[in-house]
Amino acid sequence: MKKEDVVVLAIESSCDETAAAVVVNGREVLSNIIASQIDVHKIYGGVVPEIASRKHIEKINQVIEEALSGAGRTLEDMDAICVTYGPGLVGALLVGVGTAKALAYAAGKPLVGVHHIEGHICANYIANPELEPPFLCLVASGGHSHLVIVRDYGEYEILGRTRDDAAGEAFDKVARAIGLGYPGGPAIDRLSKEGDPDAIEFPRASIEGAPYDFSFSGVKSAVLNYINGCKMKQIDYRTADIAASFQKAVVDVLTDHTMLAARDYGIRTISIAGGVACNGALRESMSRACDDRGYRFYMPTPLLCTDNAAMIGAAGYYEYRKGVRHGLDLNAVPNLKLG
Repeated sequence: MKKEDVVVLAIESSCDETAAAVVVNGREVLSNIIASQIDVHKIYGGVVPEIASRKHIEKINQVIEEALSGAGRTLEDMDAICVTYGPGLVGALLVGVGTAKALAYAAGKPLVGVHHIEGHICANYIANPELEPPFLCLVASGGHSHLVIVRDYGEYEILGRTRDDAAGEAFDKVARAIGLGYPGGPAIDRLSKEGDPDAIEFPRASIEGAPYDFSFSGVKSAVLNYINGCKMKQIDYRTADIAASFQKAVVDVLTDHTMLAARDYGIRTISIAGGVACNGALRESMSRACDDRGYRFYMPTPLLCTDNAAMIGAAGYYEYRKGVRHGLDLNAVPNLKLG
């Protein structure tokens, strides 16, 4: 460790993962501990906010201790405490924010609040140390679908966003409709490998006057209508074909809108982020589209696509370098906007 290195403890608790990490200079991860609640929420078919909050309270101290121990560092070694303060579930966010404030106060360390979506974008810096702004990033997760120009570290211009369901939300709802349970994204990705992506022509939505915006409620409704129609007519259908055709419709839209924005804005470096960026079909489609156009393409490892604290440490480092500091009045902001 060099004297000028900046080491941060990062905390993430915006939804149903309790996570803590120790990150050096925004790119080197010394530890990244994640306590998932998937098994707890699976029986309900989705995240139950009150249960998520309680589980965060149970796990957060243990996760932080594991992160520090795994990194071979103590709280006194940290230059700052970074924490997600929005967007997300308000009760879940409050657990992380409250813990971070207590640690910062007790240890006399600076407190840096981090935007959750910014964290997803910054996961690319960890997986791809050579990546630097500017670049175009597609952020696709359970709660968000954004097309963002990363102008500089911490400087973002949103070109497009979802008008209704986020991509991950649509995956979860369709998975539930065809009996795959929660979480829906990985289940559909797996089942799609057994199906024909061209078996059913589901719609690809475009919004007049907003070519970079997304809408996934239509394709979700089309899947439900298809299933109901088959049942009413007593026609057999293959769930694998539905999964594959639905996935192809969503992936086509995400890829096409990203390529359109890249062309229109003259950007030749593209990245993806967020939980849906784990999807194998999306990773392949984006990689192929970038190769065809001669664009540089970056993506985080699957572990860094889902919610984790290492990405918050990366984003927090750049905020810290910019001089961002928060007081002990920092609060959770469930609808926090990016930029």
